[in-house]
Amino acid sequence: MPFAVYVLGLAVFAQGTSEFMLSGLLSGIAGDLHVSLGAAGLLTSAFAVGMVIGAPLTALAGRAWPRRRALLLLLGVFVAVHVAGALTDSYGVLLATRVAGALANAGFWAVALVTALDLAGPQRRARATAVVVGGVTVACVVGVPAGAALGELWGWRSAFWAVALVSVPAALALSAAVPGGRADGVPQVSARSELRALARPRLLLTLLVMALVQGATFCTFSYLEPLVTRVTGFGPGWVPLVLALFGAGSFAGVTLAGRLADARPDVVAALGTAALALGWAALALTAAHPVAALALVLLQGALAFGTGTTLITRVFHLAPDAPTMAGSYATAAFNVGAAAGPWLGGLALGAGLGFRAPVWVSAVLMCAALAGAWMLSLSSRPAPAARPGAGAAAE
Repeated sequence: MPFAVYVLGLAVFAQGTSEFMLSGLLSGIAGDLHVSLGAAGLLTSAFAVGMVIGAPLTALAGRAWPRRRALLLLLGVFVAVHVAGALTDSYGVLLATRVAGALANAGFWAVALVTALDLAGPQRRARATAVVVGGVTVACVVGVPAGAALGELWGWRSAFWAVALVSVPAALALSAAVPGGRADGVPQVSARSELRALARPRLLLTLLVMALVQGATFCTFSYLEPLVTRVTGFGPGWVPLVLALFGAGSFAGVTLAGRLADARPDVVAALGTAALALGWAALALTAAHPVAALALVLLQGALAFGTGTTLITRVFHLAPDAPTMAGSYATAAFNVGAAAGPWLGGLALGAGLGFRAPVWVSAVLMCAALAGAWMLSLSSRPAPAARPGAGAAAE
């Protein structure tokens, strides 16, 4: 695997830390800015909305950009808005910086995915995807718990400063490792042709399943801190450990998926969604039992990111004639779920259904995802061969 692919994973680590770290900072942000937990949770949704809008737009705009210049510019914007977020006392300004940071992150993802696949070659697509997505899982293992620990020690703003600082070495490594121009051999496909690929039914169904899987994941993950402190009974100091467990499972899941995603992706996706549906229901039922809750957090992290990586790889298989836009489709679907999940979880909390309610919402979303994955598995089966003499019998 080219070294530049791992550098892209490093940059995604910094940005993934920002995207997910609010799950360990919700109470601090809500108290400091005098807003509800649901409003604080919407900061995660705002980031996801920016990713949904930014992914296709920046992918279209970046078709002619030199890869290295685009990546460095987008990462620079990402750093700037985190500095602004760390300095503000306004919830509205913080919300705006989350959207702006997401737009930059979406553009980075769109360019980074296609760059990684070009550098790795067609025979290593799943592994290249796993390395880039692996940056997110490492963020869950290291960055998010570290952000939660910083928030506990020095307040939530220190986590924003840390993200900005970690992005600097990532930018330096990108400038040295990523080629400056467009990758050689990239098919020159028109934007209209790439957009037309989005209308394929199996691709649309795959994107819908991906959105549902991520919606379920983020619905629980965004409210994991109040769940484990107010239902499971852990103290605030346990929050970084619980987040690290989810991240460790995520890393294991994405690593395994990187090796299996090219074999039977639809079957893997169907099995993963079924296990996720059962796992979220089990977590909702056993959240008051510490051992069971910790084990399920680890397992659900592995299943969620392993299944998600499989679905991302499947998008590239289903859209081979959309080399630029396929990654933006996957990014947008990922973040549709990331936006809807915390919003639905916040509605459940606001309705007074208790701190387990977001986990039950995740279970319901996964039942819908399971139906979609089952349809994908059916549509991938070859048509049965006609029996000898069937035509004569019909006559």
